[in-house]
Amino acid sequence: MPLITIIGAGPGLGLEIARAFGQKGFEVALVARDQTKLDSLAQTLAGEGIHAQGFAADISRPATITKALGSIRDTLGPIDVLEFSPADRTLKSVDALNVTVENLQPQLDFYLGGAVTAIGAVLPDMVARGTGTVLVTTGGGSLAPTPARGNINIAAAGLRNWTLNLNTALANTGVYVAFVAITALIGGGRPDAEPDVIAQSYVKLYDERRDAELHYVAYDG
Repeated sequence: MPLITIIGAGPGLGLEIARAFGQKGFEVALVARDQTKLDSLAQTLAGEGIHAQGFAADISRPATITKALGSIRDTLGPIDVLEFSPADRTLKSVDALNVTVENLQPQLDFYLGGAVTAIGAVLPDMVARGTGTVLVTTGGGSLAPTPARGNINIAAAGLRNWTLNLNTALANTGVYVAFVAITALIGGGRPDAEPDVIAQSYVKLYDERRDAELHYVAYDG
């Protein structure tokens, strides 16, 4: 049974991605900071016939991510799909005019550094097996100007750049890497902004293994 690991799993998009892949026959590993919440998500999926398990880890503490991914591999087997979409709302977002080294560095450490740690932990196994998928998610500010999120968008744009470079570098290895930027108020009321609808785009990327990136746009209002 193939395995998807979702880093940054929560009750919204993360749960729906887990559900969408679970309905395709995947086992699910859920990674986030709160084990109790992860256990609740896993129980929800289990009630739908999807085998899921939570592994607590904190992106801001790289050693915990490496340990969790090792535990997933030891417990459930090799990771076939890694989806990376953590968020930390305690990190202050500032306007482009107010970006400083001090308020930029935490964003770089969390988003870009977190991705380097997580992807770096699974990529060698995928390359060795000649198969695997990595899907990286950020907000639409990685592509489109949104000055109010000046510092976080620098980190997101850097993550996009690295993801696209990975896509090219791994083109002949059997490993597929893609970037998803979401411009939408997820769950905000529009049908095309509902998490279950957005999640199907991830399944399509996985199935087709064609596009290096997807800009998912669903404007409210």
